[in-house]
Order: sequence, then structure tokens, then C-alpha cells
Amino acid sequence: MIDRQALSKLTIRLQEAPAVVLLGPRQVGKTTLALTLAATWPAGATYLDLERPADRLRLQDSDAFLRSQGAKLVILDEIHRMPGLFEVLRGIIDERRRAGQGFGHFLLLGSASLDLMQQSSETLAGRVAYLEIGPVHALEWQAADLDTLWLRGGFPDSLLAASDAASLRWREDFVRSYLQRDVPMFAPRLPAETVGRLWTMLAHQQGAVLQQSRLASSLGVSSPALERYIDLLVDLQLVRRLRPWSGNVGKRLVKAPKVYVRDSGLVHALLNLGSLHDLAGHPVCGLSYEGFCIDNLMAAASPSCTPYAYRTHAGAEIDLLIERAGQPWMAIEVKRSTAPTLSKGFDIACADLGVGQRYVVYPGNDSFPMRYGAQAIGLVGLMEVLAAA
Repeated sequence: MIDRQALSKLTIRLQEAPAVVLLGPRQVGKTTLALTLAATWPAGATYLDLERPADRLRLQDSDAFLRSQGAKLVILDEIHRMPGLFEVLRGIIDERRRAGQGFGHFLLLGSASLDLMQQSSETLAGRVAYLEIGPVHALEWQAADLDTLWLRGGFPDSLLAASDAASLRWREDFVRSYLQRDVPMFAPRLPAETVGRLWTMLAHQQGAVLQQSRLASSLGVSSPALERYIDLLVDLQLVRRLRPWSGNVGKRLVKAPKVYVRDSGLVHALLNLGSLHDLAGHPVCGLSYEGFCIDNLMAAASPSCTPYAYRTHAGAEIDLLIERAGQPWMAIEVKRSTAPTLSKGFDIACADLGVGQRYVVYPGNDSFPMRYGAQAIGLVGLMEVLAAA
């Protein structure tokens, strides 16, 4: 059992809003988190998995059933299976508001963030809060064993597997089940085989600037079709599209996003890398570590922090630029080396943007100054800085 930091955030959200949508990829721990909360909820809780026919039958008269739960916390898992429930929830929430009853009555779980957010925002506008839960991150794991988290990724069943080989088999099955089940469910018109090929290609090009026309040509599809495939993987929270920073600095900026498969364990499964030894000898090693660090850092950052990539045609580059209050705030480079070095391009990029907080994340525990005003720091250390900011 892994203690998830999202539990306290979820409790707070349920005290502030009449309904909360908990978003995250399949198998990331949403149900476990919800059931953990349900076990301690003061008024009791009712859990319904809408993929189970028996639970869907209980909602044949959904209005009557949900009203009968009184002050209980009602957890509706895989709610995208019954989108008509949103209108029923709106009526119940409004009635309880008029009666002066407290919040915290409905917890909605789902895997596809864009679809769920659109459905809920259209029907429950002003009545719903959102919370995203990702894979296990470095602040929730053993600081002395971050290489295991990097190799296996943060999906709990993969991370806690009995061996690296068992972990790899779980992730391969996970990829297969997504392509056979979730892609047809959320995007029935998109060919799952092509989406799978794209997913593997993105793993091979982890952290690269997206060359959309070239990828589309390799897959034998149009550029707009490729964009729809990537949109689906982003929506399912399996891929991160790191947008390019586009302010006016008088330089020619690279305007294409960088793309990362979000979970490092899935990167390694898609490339059939089952051990740290296999990973260390593969060309993706450094960029896999970069993607791992970026995903962990953004898990620790507050919602007010917006991540960007920064790159000019002259070669000035920042791996991760964090903007806060509409201004560039922190520049981060990621180096998979115990003796990291910085290029002049990083200093030029920081000077272009006027960024004072400059960090280099490396696989160590000590913090020490580097040239160009940067500070070398371990991943956990910088996550703690971001969490406290």
C-alpha cells in the first residue's frame, strides 16, 4: 500500500464543492484512493462501478436511488459509461443547495479527462471541482530507490511487482488492454493498431520536438489524423505535449511542442527495456530520465504553475520552463549524470527570459552551485521546493 498525497487534497475538495471529478489514467489508483476515503467518511459511503451490470441496474431509476443515499458520499466509478447521470446530479445538487445542506456528496471517477471535463462542465458548471491523480511520484516513494520508480514507472501494480520481469509483463499487458479496450471506447473511429504504432514511435522519440508531418508520413495518415491520435493519448493522460513558450523576446523561437510518454515505465515497456542494464545502454536513457523528472516536478508544482519548453533556432534551450502569474519563473535542466554540466545556451535562454531561479536536476542528493547562476539539486529536493512555493 502506497500513501498517496492526493488523499488529503481530495478530502479538501469534497468539503469545498458538492461534486468532485477525480481524473487519471486507468490503473493509476483512483478506485483505491476513493475506497480509502470512503472507509473514513463520517456519514458512510456508497460505491458503484458503472462497468458492472449489477451496479448499472441499481441506477435504472437513478434519481430515486441517488436521493435515497441521503448524506452518504456516493462514488460513481467509470461515470463516462452513463453520461445521462450528470443531469440527474445537477438537480439533486441544486435541491440540496436550496435546502442548505453541506457539500461532499458525489465523487466521480473517470479515465478520459477531456471527455469527462466537457460533460461535467456543460452540466455541472459551478457545482463541480476537479482533481487529477497521476502515477506514484518521487515524494510518495522511497528516496533511496528512485531508480526503481524510474525503470518501472509509477503505476502501483507495476511498481510493486515481485520482479522487474513481472513488472514489465504487467506494463505490456497494460498497453495491450488500452489499445484493445480504451481506444475503441473513447475513440471508436480511430484504428487502435495505428494508435499503438504512434505510441511506440513517440517512445522512441521521447522528448523530441514534434515533427507532425514526418510522423504522419511514417504512419501513412494525414497530419490532421495524427493530431487526433495524439489528442487521444493526451486526453487519456498517457502523453504530455509540452507547449513551446511563445512570448516576445526578439528571437526566432521553435514553435512546435515537445512530446513525452508521461510514465517512464511505459516508455521502457514500449521499447522492451526490462532492466536498468538494458536502459543504461539504450539511446533513450537520457531523454527517458528527462521525461521522468518533468512529470514528477509537475506533479509537485501547484496548479498556478504552467510548464513550457523553450528553444530558439540559434540553439538556446531550456528543458522545462515554469511560468507563474503569467511570467517566466523557473528554468530547469535535467542531466542524467552525477557530474552535470551546463551549456552556454541555457544561460542565454535564461537571460532572454529574465529568469533568476535556475536549477539542474541530477541523480544525486547534494545541492551545490554551478556556473551561470544555476543550482544543482536532486529530484526530490526540487519537488519539495516546488511544493512549498
